Amino acid sequence: MEWLERNPFITYKMKFEKVDRDFLTKNELAAVEDKEISIERLIWVRDIFVFSCYTGLAYIDVVNLKQDNLVTGIDGEVWIDTSRQKTNTPVQMPLLPKALNILKKYESKREYLPNGSLLPILSNQKLNSYLKEIADICGITKHLTFHTARHTFATTVTLNNGVPIETVSKMLGHTKLTTTQIYARVLATKLSADIEELKKKLAS
Repeated sequence: MEWLERNPFITYKMKFEKVDRDFLTKNELAAVEDKEISIERLIWVRDIFVFSCYTGLAYIDVVNLKQDNLVTGIDGEVWIDTSRQKTNTPVQMPLLPKALNILKKYESKREYLPNGSLLPILSNQKLNSYLKEIADICGITKHLTFHTARHTFATTVTLNNGVPIETVSKMLGHTKLTTTQIYARVLATKLSADIEELKKKLAS
């Protein structure tokens, strides 16, 4: 409105603190998947969490997932075709076998699930509360929340298995590649494997 003659914030510089996002390592993810659990509510939570670890879907996007969102892809396999509620960005991705197996597990129970959901639905608050129990049972000391699953998909499941960052970005429904680069950490195991490959090439 030109009420001020000069910008009072002209010399102010914004500072952003870099935050490390928690994710499960390969061994920690395996511990959650393989743990014998007898309590039904924890089995549900574990299944939903592991499903997200292999799809990268956020909590609300898992809640919104319906039968219509499962389509046959160009490869003849089952794909997820949905949109991120947060950004309304389209997400299309083939389902990994472990995620598909979890969906199949609940196929016969769909009529009992609310609003045509593909998986049991709990509130985000309850889900995160029960995830703390699962972390304790599995001996995981990290602060486990549902969003940890999305970070695990980005870091442990895809990027550290050599999936290109552009592909990961598309599957996560990011609008900018820079958002995905937050996850582009190189784990010690990946570093070791890459150097082993380099040693072989240099030796030959």
